[in-house]
Amino acid sequence: MVFSSAIFLFVFLPVVCALYFILPGIKTKNILLIIASLIFYAFGEPVYVLLMIASIIFNYIFGLFEGKFSDSGSIVGKRIVLVLAVIVNIGMLCVFKYTSFILENVNYIGNLKIKIPAIALPIGISFFTFQALSYVIDVYRNPELMQKNLFNLMLYVSFFPQLIAGPIIRYNEIAKQINKRESTIDKTAEGIRRFIIGLTKKLIIANATGYVADAIFKLDISDYNFIVAWVGAITYTLQIYYDFSGYSDMAIGMAKIFGFEFRENFNHPYSAKGIKDFWRRWHISLSTWFKEYVYIPLGGNRKGKFRTELNKMIVFFLTGIWHGANWTFVIWGLIHGVANVIEDTIGQVIKIKNKIVSNIITWIVVICAFVMFRADSVMIGLKMLKTMFTGFNMGLKSISYVGQLLSPYYVFIILLAIAFAYPLREKIVNVIKNKCGENISGTLIYVADILFLLICVVALATATYNPFIYFRF
Repeated sequence: MVFSSAIFLFVFLPVVCALYFILPGIKTKNILLIIASLIFYAFGEPVYVLLMIASIIFNYIFGLFEGKFSDSGSIVGKRIVLVLAVIVNIGMLCVFKYTSFILENVNYIGNLKIKIPAIALPIGISFFTFQALSYVIDVYRNPELMQKNLFNLMLYVSFFPQLIAGPIIRYNEIAKQINKRESTIDKTAEGIRRFIIGLTKKLIIANATGYVADAIFKLDISDYNFIVAWVGAITYTLQIYYDFSGYSDMAIGMAKIFGFEFRENFNHPYSAKGIKDFWRRWHISLSTWFKEYVYIPLGGNRKGKFRTELNKMIVFFLTGIWHGANWTFVIWGLIHGVANVIEDTIGQVIKIKNKIVSNIITWIVVICAFVMFRADSVMIGLKMLKTMFTGFNMGLKSISYVGQLLSPYYVFIILLAIAFAYPLREKIVNVIKNKCGENISGTLIYVADILFLLICVVALATATYNPFIYFRF
């Protein structure tokens, strides 16, 4: 079950919301959300819901032991528990996500023929594993965060708005909200509006740009020219942003309806003036997680210039492998790592003062990296990049294909996607508020949101293409 499906929009979410506001008391509401979250996950993963529950129970026990050793003053015991917790969580992630990848590489390097088991990838395992790790690490650092109530921890890990697609919520950010939060009319209205924005991003922009990108990535791109390659690369770059940020918007909106406050996960990353700026804006919850639990423990920037850059490369390598068991993801992460290091070194000597030029360079680096991210293999990714920069033949085959693929509708959506990748919406809202006043502008914005919702309903009813991009992660 995904947010942009009819069964979620017209059955699951309305029923859960209705029951949530009918039921009395925060504890009763929490139990409802746990049951709803387990049903939501079991709808797509009826067996692996047991894996998620087992993960929650194990980490609950680890948390209790950390608290026990903290009370007794045993630092060694607490560290042993933390190490065991990390091994169990990362081990589970490796078994289900990386077993085939590891064995394939072992077979290749050693010229072996080890049988590769067919292990299905549980949806969202990367997200709920990182949240579980956040809990045991936060309890290790601050024993007062230890959760004695198993169901409270279960709600934190399994909460359906962020369960399969993020954002990754750190435990220390939400611990107090589990039993102390309130839902108001204003928060609910804001949550609904935010959900509609995310749904529009997903159904209208991400699906349209994704359709074009998929059509091009299916080609033997070496038979076409750089125009086809760049159209495919740009549309995928737009698709993944509007898909990821759209789901984050929907998650933040739903959380707000239920009284939770999630931090922002995207802040117009394609308006960045460099790769460092890009990562302050892109998938903020993931980059913050790695900064908090990997980069800083490695020493951060406290051990000299070389160690600082090495730590960054380690983080970007892990960021790449976290996304998927393929060398394409690793290369994607390393491209960003290298670009980050270059900004820290050469960039300090050769400074680009023109913001437009800086932004264009950022687009180019991000697009090229996403080509590798999207490619099914390294060779396919390299072939795509080669065509982008050397495929200057202007054959009729390429021109004809682009002409057939890019109807006026798709051209309009692509231009719209590029425009709103910058903070254009916020500027439009501010202009309306200044011209019309707070009350009238508020009414106009709500009318616009209702119109977008109707467009989404029509799009959903007529859609034949509605991919779930997170199956890869």
